[in-house]
Amino acid sequence: MAVTPPDIATALIHHPYRAPAGFEAPQPGVFKASTVFFPSVAAMRRTEWKDKTGYTYGLHGTPTTYLLEERLCTLEGGLQCVLSPSGLAAIANLSLAMLRSGDEVLIPDNAYGPSKALAAAELKAWGITHRFYDPLDPLDLAARISPATRLVWLEAPGSVTMEFPDLPALVRVCQARGAGLAFAPFDLTPGSSPALAVDFSVHALTKYPSGGGDVLMGSVITRDPALHMAVKLTHMRLGLGVGVNDIETILRSLPSMELRYKAHDEAARELARWCQSRSEFVQVLHPALAGSPGHDAWRALCKPGPGGAAGLFSVMVDPRFSQAQVDAFCDQLKLFKLGYSWGGAVSLVVPYDMASLRTGWPAVLKPGRVVRFSIGLEGAADLKLDMAQALSSALA
Repeated sequence: MAVTPPDIATALIHHPYRAPAGFEAPQPGVFKASTVFFPSVAAMRRTEWKDKTGYTYGLHGTPTTYLLEERLCTLEGGLQCVLSPSGLAAIANLSLAMLRSGDEVLIPDNAYGPSKALAAAELKAWGITHRFYDPLDPLDLAARISPATRLVWLEAPGSVTMEFPDLPALVRVCQARGAGLAFAPFDLTPGSSPALAVDFSVHALTKYPSGGGDVLMGSVITRDPALHMAVKLTHMRLGLGVGVNDIETILRSLPSMELRYKAHDEAARELARWCQSRSEFVQVLHPALAGSPGHDAWRALCKPGPGGAAGLFSVMVDPRFSQAQVDAFCDQLKLFKLGYSWGGAVSLVVPYDMASLRTGWPAVLKPGRVVRFSIGLEGAADLKLDMAQALSSALA
């Protein structure tokens, strides 16, 4: 009896060729999947995704996903990691995993704005209250922790205004009161036993790990298996997933991150010091500069040499200049582009309205109008010339 050859569509879909094992190259393979195949029903039923011993569905991870998660754990000193579509999604993932109706979350007053907006809208609507504390005053945090407090966010340096808090002091306050902490790193007192550590690290991989200004991604990293599982199960129930091509981009960028970070850092310090010489600026906010809010706390935790502060700093423009003049200064910049985020090759600038950022004017900040710079990978001398011409044009 003659055998009828399969339809060409069937032959292409079920083609028997398999690439030989043993291939290695500088970049890891990219495995895309929603559906994952199982060799048998028994294998389907026993395969577990929660501990990374197997694969069940693309949303729960592929070899590419697991690889980035493990490398990020190495980067930050954690043991478990979940990936989210953005840094803000990672914040939301952690908040929803840890907080329930009737709970309270404490947020530094200089925190990332969308995180504060999440607390004021969605979390509030779900019966979760929030309060802001002064990140430079551990006693203020201690006074605000209540029996309802379940989560305390730390941020260093603070968003836009760049204050660097005394992290060990804040962690000790929280540990004494039994509140969960969200921040990095996991060892704030190297060499001590037990180490002074936080519970979670939330990272916007959009920034330095990406380095290209073209990827949105976030991560939540933990050391505690129970906390990790709570975050992971919430992550699963929310259906959070990350595109594998985006993961590929982060994996490709990670090996150069230390070099890029140092380059951003060196240029930012040079430009921040130059800004200190300009009469148009009454204050330069950069943790590595003596006199900047929290500089001593920064020195105690971060290395003073290249790579200890990275590429962000802000300036307080003399209040004698109007907001329109400050906006014109930003518009006149040529190499600096108007845009949010940081960590990419292109330098960025954003003027901010302090009234929209804080509950009150902090005592550590001089009166003025705040402008934040993200220093890219251009030549520092060229960036100085660009800033100088814009100052002469707009703030003469």
